[in-house]
Order: sequence, then C-alpha cells, then structure tokens
Amino acid sequence: MAMADITIYGAGIFGLSIAWSCVQRGAKVQVIDPHGVGAGSSGGVVGALAPHTPENWNDKKQFQFESLMMAEEYWRTIEQIGGKSTGYARSGRLQPLNDDRALELAKARSLNAIELWQGRARFDIINASDVGDWAPKSESGLLASDTLSGRMHPRMTCAALQAALKVKGCQVIERGTPEGIIVEATGWRGLAHIAEQMDQAVGNGVKGQAAVLKYPAAQDAPQLFADALHIIPHEDGTVAIGSTTEREFDDPDSVDDQIDDVIARARASFPILQNAPVIERWAGVRPRSRSRAPMIGHHPLREGAFIANGGFKIGFGMAPKIAEVMADLILDGCDTIPEGFRPEASIRSRS
Repeated sequence: MAMADITIYGAGIFGLSIAWSCVQRGAKVQVIDPHGVGAGSSGGVVGALAPHTPENWNDKKQFQFESLMMAEEYWRTIEQIGGKSTGYARSGRLQPLNDDRALELAKARSLNAIELWQGRARFDIINASDVGDWAPKSESGLLASDTLSGRMHPRMTCAALQAALKVKGCQVIERGTPEGIIVEATGWRGLAHIAEQMDQAVGNGVKGQAAVLKYPAAQDAPQLFADALHIIPHEDGTVAIGSTTEREFDDPDSVDDQIDDVIARARASFPILQNAPVIERWAGVRPRSRSRAPMIGHHPLREGAFIANGGFKIGFGMAPKIAEVMADLILDGCDTIPEGFRPEASIRSRS
C-alpha cells in the first residue's frame, strides 16, 4: 500500500473503529496487531451495550449516551460497505425490581430519563407478566425496561470492521513498519507497559469469564440483567452470559469454576435458560484505566503519538463516538475530549 498517514497498533474495537473513522475521511491507515483481529477482550462473547443510569449525570454518561445514539447509523454503514453483520440491535433491556427500594429508584430514573435521554429513549416500569417467559424473575412482579440499551456480537463486529476497512484499502497486518502518525490501542498490556515506564499506576487488566449457551431467542428480544449478570441474545441463535470481575489472576485466558457459578446463577435468575446447553466458555482481560473512563488523546510518553485504551466494560458502546473524536483530534487538531478521558486523569501525581 502507499505510505500510510496513520499507523494504529491494536486491532481491537478501539483500534479498528478509529481506523474506520479516519479512512472515511480520506486518510491512509494501516493497523498492526501481531495477534490478529479481536485477539484480546474485543474478541469476547457478551456484547452488552448497557447505558449508565439516568442520574448523577456527568461528562462520561453524556459521552456514552451520544455514542449509543450514534450506534445504529455507524454500524449499519460498516455492515453495508463490508457486507458482514455486526450483530447490532438496539433491543432494550429488562431488569427485575425485587423490593421497594429498587422500585423507588426506578421511578426516579424514569423521570430523569425524560430529560437526560432527551426524549430519544425511555426508562419505564412494566409488569413482568406482559413480556412472557423472556424475562428475569422479579419478586415484585415488576421490571425496569429501557429502550436505550443495545447489543452487538464482539467477534462479528471486529470481523465486520475488518471487511469494511479492506474495501477502503486499509489492511490489518500482523507485522509492518510504522508510518505516519502513531496511535496505540493495545489493551491491558499497553496500560501495563505505560505503568512500567512511568513507574506509577495508570490502569490495569481485569479478567472476565463468560459463557455462550445455545438458545434461539427472538431476534428482537431485549438483553436481561439480574444478579450482576448480563444475558445477551445474539442473532446467531446463542445467548451470552457474563461475566466475572477478577482483578487478580495468573492465567489471562483460562476458565475455571467461577464461570460455572455464573452459569448456575444465570439459570436461577432466568429459568428459561435452565436446559440451554453450554457451547463455549471464554476468558479474557479487559483494560481498565485508573480513572475508570476510556483513556484517549495525546500519548503520555510518545510525543506526536496518540492513545486509545481503557474501554473496560463499555468499549463497544463508546466506540463510535471515541472513533469520531479521535479522528477529529488526529486529522484536524480539533480536541473535544472530556477532561476525565484524558491520559492525565489516570496518571497519579508524584507530588
């Protein structure tokens, strides 16, 4: 290919989506990842696009809201150009309201959503009996239902991005010579490398284990949430369950009895899955910045370079807007990154 304007290290969701937004604006981009597309946590199985609650609003929640509202057009364009499905659907979410406190919180969130979600999505309280068997158990018989949550299939999304990038002349390669502007989107190991170089905490990897069950939910079935578990029906006739949160681990890719506990809890909270066979157990490590927000902007150690990391559990939901904001910064010098997202927010002061 011709000399690249931009080299992106990392073929996870941040690296691929930033590449896409840049090539859409005419830049020549190459993506380098020795492990291939979606080899890290972006190659997982869950894919919950779950919004922050409409309360205690801040820049992070506003940014995520705007990204979720961009999602349908963003991913549909990628599907149309590359010819592969991302598994995206804005299908909503159901959560049980098991006691009076949960019900009062839901009532407040329902009112807040009218303003904070700008009339573009709803947060309602509904009867569990109105939605049939595809619902979590609820002690009160009531559920919280929102229309902002969505889903996508992480592996399908990465493959769809790769296909669309290829149409635009952007290759994802395992090895290559860096050319042009450098963007690092290298996941939890990238955060660990920066921490080692700076001799201070900037973030860490958090392992998660998830499972895939064979169950053909309806195509428009919402995601479910209960007992801290996400239950995501995918368009390929599977249901993903996740996940554990492990800050200490020896093997980043191994599964153990913790995922068996997750499966057991899912079957208890969602009886419809009682007899659904488990077809895959997955483990991976998600990058979590010290600020708990994505770390995007100018690289803290490499002059003239950029960073996009720390998506943790919200990377896929944040990806459309992060990609556009990073393309603005890289190509046009237009910096609209929220203060809490900048690398400085995750770098501990030495004073």
